[in-house]
Amino acid sequence: MTHGGSGRKPLRLAIVGWGAIARRVADLLQERNDNITVIGIATRNAPQQGSGLPEGARWLSAPDDLRDLAPDLVVEAAGRAAVEPWGLASLRCAPGFVVSSTSAFSDDTVLQRLVDEAERCGSQILIPSGALAGLDALAAASRLPLESVTHRIIKPPRAWKSTPAEGLVDLDTLTSAHVFFHGSAREAASRFPANANVAAISALAGIGFERTSVALVADPATTQNCHHLTARGDFGTLNVMIENRPFAANPKSSELTALSLGRLIESKTRAIAI
Repeated sequence: MTHGGSGRKPLRLAIVGWGAIARRVADLLQERNDNITVIGIATRNAPQQGSGLPEGARWLSAPDDLRDLAPDLVVEAAGRAAVEPWGLASLRCAPGFVVSSTSAFSDDTVLQRLVDEAERCGSQILIPSGALAGLDALAAASRLPLESVTHRIIKPPRAWKSTPAEGLVDLDTLTSAHVFFHGSAREAASRFPANANVAAISALAGIGFERTSVALVADPATTQNCHHLTARGDFGTLNVMIENRPFAANPKSSELTALSLGRLIESKTRAIAI
């Protein structure tokens, strides 16, 4: 199904990273939108034959390669270490830079450097909603004083494997839901970037990293990646609960993460954007 407008120039897209999320997003764009052209893919190592890079996409070995490419939009999907170097380069040569690994912004220095560069260059940092819902309402509500924002992240024990959770709870013997972490969004996103990256998104949309309270839960009774977002303030009360299907290639993440990223990219080519 084609959604691209014939009167619009194709969006020239560069993607930083070529892991499961990036590949899924590229597939979604190919299926749904012929008005987006992937012109560059950045990976740490040169792609091997059969790596599945989009036809015609140039391999980008370093951030400076973006200068000659002149993309309309750069999307980061490579992990938080890539956010600062690729972000600074992207903001200098593209109107927009999309950050998937928002846990990088738990470091105030990284966030400020990118914001300063975006302001200097007249470009924009874009943050997808990821695995969450209700962020538009939370961001709007934050225009008035907010009393509290809490974000509860509930995933099956296997999703917390190979994370610091293994040192806090025996994931293999749980028989009921167990809260193994409670703290600020800054600490959650910093310590658990693979699972609580999304805590940075709720923090940025609402009252910041320190005041956003996060609970991380391992629950053997669930097969979904669940988020319960609650906010209270002068606007009223917000309660959002979403149960996401885990991403097949990476159970720590959710299918909605790729879908929201694809939607944000596609919105740049639409006559109407929601």
